[in-house]
Amino acid sequence: MIYIAPILIGIAYVLLNSAIPQEHRRPFNAIFVAGAGAAYLSSGAVGPWELLITAAITYCAYRGLKSWRFIGIAWLLHTAADVLHHVKGSPILPFAHDSSLGCAICDPVIALWCLTGGPDVIRLARDRIRPATIETAHPPAQM
Repeated sequence: MIYIAPILIGIAYVLLNSAIPQEHRRPFNAIFVAGAGAAYLSSGAVGPWELLITAAITYCAYRGLKSWRFIGIAWLLHTAADVLHHVKGSPILPFAHDSSLGCAICDPVIALWCLTGGPDVIRLARDRIRPATIETAHPPAQM
């Protein structure tokens, strides 16, 4: 469950974001990943590298205001920070030992969605399962 739950959380994040109107979805995600990038600032687990990682994520988040690719890169940078903190034994949630590991599993799910342009996956799924119209199901006979 330690590996499955983070994947489900990443999927839930994508589904919830699909409810955000398209014109607001990218800016919201840029701001959200900027906040996530600062999550470890007070831990000090990797020393001054903490500031460099946060600065890189913040830069990518800023560029993400206009580019889904940069938001995806920011999530991948956050994944790297999660791995470092897990290895150092300094979890994102001090009371949950494997929280950084979970975050490192969840974040690439979100990054993948961002790198594909942050589509409305609910609409995509609905369009795929919608039954074909009669015209498409039975094309007109040729004469």
